[in-house]
Amino acid sequence: MLNTTFLGMELPNPVMIAAGPWNRDGKGLKESLEAGAGAVVTESIVSDTMLDVRPRISCDRLGAENIRMYSDIQVEGWEREMDIAKSAGGVVIASISGHTPSELAYLASKMERFGADAIELSVSNPAAESLEVVASHADILFDMTKEVVSAVSLPVMVKLSQNTTNISKVAKAVKAAGGSGVTAINTVRGILGVDLEKAVPSLSTYGGISGEYIRPLGLASVATIAQTVDIPICGVGGISSAQNALEYLMLGASAVQVGTDVMIQGKDSIRKIVQDLEIWAQNHNVRSLEEIRGKALENLKAFDEMKFEPAVSHANGVPCGENCSLCVNACMYSAISRSGDSISIDRSRCTGCGLCTSICPAKKLKLDL
Repeated sequence: MLNTTFLGMELPNPVMIAAGPWNRDGKGLKESLEAGAGAVVTESIVSDTMLDVRPRISCDRLGAENIRMYSDIQVEGWEREMDIAKSAGGVVIASISGHTPSELAYLASKMERFGADAIELSVSNPAAESLEVVASHADILFDMTKEVVSAVSLPVMVKLSQNTTNISKVAKAVKAAGGSGVTAINTVRGILGVDLEKAVPSLSTYGGISGEYIRPLGLASVATIAQTVDIPICGVGGISSAQNALEYLMLGASAVQVGTDVMIQGKDSIRKIVQDLEIWAQNHNVRSLEEIRGKALENLKAFDEMKFEPAVSHANGVPCGENCSLCVNACMYSAISRSGDSISIDRSRCTGCGLCTSICPAKKLKLDL
């Protein structure tokens, strides 16, 4: 039921484990496949490895920041690691990163020879400003993608950065260059927080923010690409449940990648996501993921298409939570009041903003549309 075809590759399910230190070598990749991932992506492979700084990862309950740059295994060492990874029998995608088209083509050719099933170009890094700049230039990405596509016979996907003014233009450049698909999105440049007692930021430099913090950005990027470019999309960013994966699929993704949740919860989290996806599909009589792919795009409009019709909130019979006044406090128009267990709405004041319908934990409030 969850079997899917992505970039011409047959996957047992659409849930991949993204590039990162959890996939830093053959053993890690093999374990990821054995945990039930539909495919795995290697940690980004580069021509010249570098030593890790310490510390390099920080997290809180919503996500993480990391300044881990690239794989610390030399290029030639990946021949052995790929053999180990492929012994699990699954799809292994090689993530590569470089600063020039020729460098990327060289790395892609090496990974093809070592047995990779596809190539993912990592063209941005929030901790390295030079690559972040590259990720915003469609003409540069066109040249990089075209050079790699010409050098290998494997599917080539490009991992896009959300840090661009026009992600559709960048995705169009990938397609025009012969790219097989795109991954959206990479981590977002940021600082997770500051220790107020020590006046020290979460890490010693800007890092890549991942996890729940960036899911809305990832969803918007996938939807934008899906609405403007006919190209397979792999959705990434803040996926920790089957529900999150389904959101990406319904907004146009053909597959998804999970990273931060694997790092924090362990690789068994993949098994639960896949199992819950299977259950959801069975409960909703979904025989193929193609039945739901992009389905939410039908309800996603440009602002100019929005209808300015009268709409006001109303309360149903669901009881309020004890001592809950969230909707009353949140109403900017003073249209909601509470007396005991009863909610009253002044329809002459309600402007139909919709905030109360999402803030109410009991889902008591709805808009008349």
